[in-house]
Amino acid sequence: MSTPGTSDTASRVDDGEILISGGTLIDATGAPARPNPGVLLRGDNIEVVGPGAAEAAGAGAERIDATGRTVMPGLIDAHCHATFDDVQSNDELFFHRDPTTAALVAGQNLTKMLRAGVTAFCDPDTLFAMGPSLRNATEAGVVAGPRISTGVQALVTSVGGTAGRLIPDEGVVGYAQVVNSQDEAVMWTRRHIKYGADWIKIHATGLLPGRSGEVLGWSRDELRAVCDTAHELGTSVMAHCRSPESVTACAEAGVDMLLHASFMDAEGLEAVIASGSVLCPTFTFLANLADFGSAVGAGAGMEDIFRGEIAATAKMMRSAYDAGVPLLCGSEAGFALTPYGHWHGREAEILVNELGLSPMEAIVCATANGAIAMRLEGRIGTVTEGCLADLLVLDGDPLSDIRLLNDRSRIVEVISRGRRVDLSGPWPSHGPIPGAKVRNWATEILTYERAYD
Repeated sequence: MSTPGTSDTASRVDDGEILISGGTLIDATGAPARPNPGVLLRGDNIEVVGPGAAEAAGAGAERIDATGRTVMPGLIDAHCHATFDDVQSNDELFFHRDPTTAALVAGQNLTKMLRAGVTAFCDPDTLFAMGPSLRNATEAGVVAGPRISTGVQALVTSVGGTAGRLIPDEGVVGYAQVVNSQDEAVMWTRRHIKYGADWIKIHATGLLPGRSGEVLGWSRDELRAVCDTAHELGTSVMAHCRSPESVTACAEAGVDMLLHASFMDAEGLEAVIASGSVLCPTFTFLANLADFGSAVGAGAGMEDIFRGEIAATAKMMRSAYDAGVPLLCGSEAGFALTPYGHWHGREAEILVNELGLSPMEAIVCATANGAIAMRLEGRIGTVTEGCLADLLVLDGDPLSDIRLLNDRSRIVEVISRGRRVDLSGPWPSHGPIPGAKVRNWATEILTYERAYD
């Protein structure tokens, strides 16, 4: 299995040079912003950061004048579903897709993310187990896209996940692989690693009829078995956790990254700190529904429910951050509420507004900390010598207005793998795909009274 972003990329990238001069540099190491002394890229490598960059550049180097602008690392989206296609329901996602079309659409989704400043992302679970193939094709240059780390499918017990009874009692549906015993959990962990997984994803919580909130659908022994098996094979584990009990259980079992960690309590925080787990709260989906759900016909009352979940979780996330737990930024792109290319920078804004992080701290979460999700710590996410050449040039100062990270109109340059991304031309889009969208007969029940009211 190749490590994300490090296979044969160097052999296919030209040894051309790009010199970025002028403007303000945010290197995402946590150091204060400073006048850009010069950044020299050579192939897929940040060769020189400093006054010597211009002297080291060859006569044929491409030159980017960033005067009045901001130079910073590319965004790393630590929770993104590149194969979903902005779906409106799990029914649509599970039962109205085919592998060939999904793969073709995923290629277009990668273009949208690049143009939005995402130069790397982690995809926890994918339709038709295509994650490793999509990653490999991108690294080989078959399609242009950000660097990818990926799972294969989410491991789900027959209790189900957020899709409830749409999850079958056994087998595969959509992004989910159902496991019905500890032995099956171990077996599928090994198989997913064989198929090329960078991560094993556990869907730890799910919905049950008549229960409020999500409940833990795994035993402690099952969780521990997945983690032990994956770790023995050099693979990390993440888990979808949207209950206090699940946060504690997964951290204690050895899960490396907790997604959502909704309603984390003091016991859960203590377990996270003790285990060394990292947190990817992925508030963006919740915040979009809470703030803008009414504009797109979200279910009545959902805004208040999700706003309450953010408020209940943000306080403990801040406590975790203050205790030294890394926070990562994820958009959960792939759904109608989080379409590709539109919301990848919003999580940083939420960390500022809801957790009270400074814009610089939030930028570090959206860049340098994302290297953990890519399994490329120290190699990606900062503008430092020896790191991979993924950078942005922004028209404006995100330290003054963090919302600029989410404004495509302010992205002047995206450099991915040492190459400038073409930002010209119309925004990538596609028309209706036959059979891909669920069509309801009506949005309301046609009673006699409604007909003649």
